[in-house]
Amino acid sequence: MLRDAMIIFRYQLRLLLREPVWIIITMIQPLLYLALFAPLLEPIAKTQGFPPGDAWQVFVPGLLIQLGIFGSMFVGFGIIAEVRWGTIERMRVTPASRLGLLLGRVLRDTLVLLLQAALLTVIAVAFGLRVPLAGALVAVAIVGLLGVALSSLSYAAGLWLKSEDALAPLLNMVSVPVLLLSGILLPMEFAPPWLRHLASANPFSHVVDGSRAAFRGDYGASSLTIGLCAAAGLAVVGLLIAKRTFERESA
Repeated sequence: MLRDAMIIFRYQLRLLLREPVWIIITMIQPLLYLALFAPLLEPIAKTQGFPPGDAWQVFVPGLLIQLGIFGSMFVGFGIIAEVRWGTIERMRVTPASRLGLLLGRVLRDTLVLLLQAALLTVIAVAFGLRVPLAGALVAVAIVGLLGVALSSLSYAAGLWLKSEDALAPLLNMVSVPVLLLSGILLPMEFAPPWLRHLASANPFSHVVDGSRAAFRGDYGASSLTIGLCAAAGLAVVGLLIAKRTFERESA
């Protein structure tokens, strides 16, 4: 399985490196948020009720989670194209491990996401972010777990629907409430009680809180533990669902 996963990983990485411009394009939106939105939070950070940490320590972790969501959620469009071109069909007739076929793609997506998250953090330091190295590494690791979870689910959805016209509205329907109820752009501390209770049921909200605790260097915070567990749980669930989908589609 590991051998098959590495074969697929190298193949997918070569395909990506033929057009590396897509890595840069994915980074444009987070950089725009960093340059044009984050400065607006600096005066808000001085108000009562703002979470611990300065504006950059609150906003940049959320921006990393946003990168993890949107950088992984739409990879399913690629596998739809592979189904149309017959690539998946040719792989199905080989004795390759179905889990290996999935993991190779997920590893490629996660590696790209980790590099983007590390680069975004370095650029944020130039804007004024101050973060301990260990905290930054923990936050980037959380983004990697999200990459595993969401890319797996996106591939499963792509194989299931086999249509870009069906996948696009599904992803938009899921991504909008996830974004709004996670406190990525504005902390949920500013929300009314009913909205905070609704957000507490969103695992991405706990992931964001955990990343912010890591950026503050508060490694003993319960929010960091809960955030890590939520990210790891999402990764396990995503892999299990995608593995089952790959096996069923290859039967």
